[in-house]
Amino acid sequence: MPTIDPAQRLALATAVAVEAGALALRYFRNLERLAVEHKGAQDLVSEADRAVERLIRARLSELCRGEPVLGEEGGADPGDLAAGCWVVDPIDGTWCFLNGIRSWCVSIAYARRGRIEAGVVVDPCAGEVFQARSGGGARLDGRPIRVKDAARLDEGSLSVGCSRRTSPEEIAPLIDALLRRDGLYHRHGSGALGLAWTACGRLIGYVEPHMHPWDCLAGLLLVEEAGGWTNDFLAGDGLTEGNPVLAGGHRLKPHLLALTEHWGGRRVGS
Repeated sequence: MPTIDPAQRLALATAVAVEAGALALRYFRNLERLAVEHKGAQDLVSEADRAVERLIRARLSELCRGEPVLGEEGGADPGDLAAGCWVVDPIDGTWCFLNGIRSWCVSIAYARRGRIEAGVVVDPCAGEVFQARSGGGARLDGRPIRVKDAARLDEGSLSVGCSRRTSPEEIAPLIDALLRRDGLYHRHGSGALGLAWTACGRLIGYVEPHMHPWDCLAGLLLVEEAGGWTNDFLAGDGLTEGNPVLAGGHRLKPHLLALTEHWGGRRVGS
């Protein structure tokens, strides 16, 4: 297969994510007909998740034959991932999706040798397409975006993510410290959208004790290419096991690290 350059990868990812988003939106408009399964406490999967991921995998297989795809509903051989792989979440924010809340998206990223090279987040309900390429900047619907250059926690809303893998001891002290600094928090229900909103300045930052790579790689690249800072999510076994996520403007970095110091510096990284 011919070599695919980063700009081509971004174009491919965008086309696939937009098509996947259109399919997911059709399911969203007919929720009463959707078959849903419980994977665990507050952890659901629907036929929409699986159908959208099948579409993404099929398109990437056609366009990038032989390249591994790591997805929420289907894995990949970890031995194949370091040399380059697609990382996809067919519907990030499934709980919102299944409850008729318009806070979900499609996320597709490409990572190779410890770096995220391309990322796309598509919000079908809002009709918004976020794109980023390593060294090529970040865009929303084709227009360049920048993170908000906040220097304090009281200059906007901080998105705080949590999941069934998160303990109250990780979140409660963070919220307490944030409120005592006159900050506000936002709970999106979709980590990828929270990161995309951070990249375009709607939020001042994003923090979550643990995320899977399919939830955040595209969003992390968006923040970085929009002029922001993120912790090193791919450190250690982040690509296969996940890691904490911190993201925001560079001047907000010390405040984010202080808010999350009880998580442990080794886990958060720099």
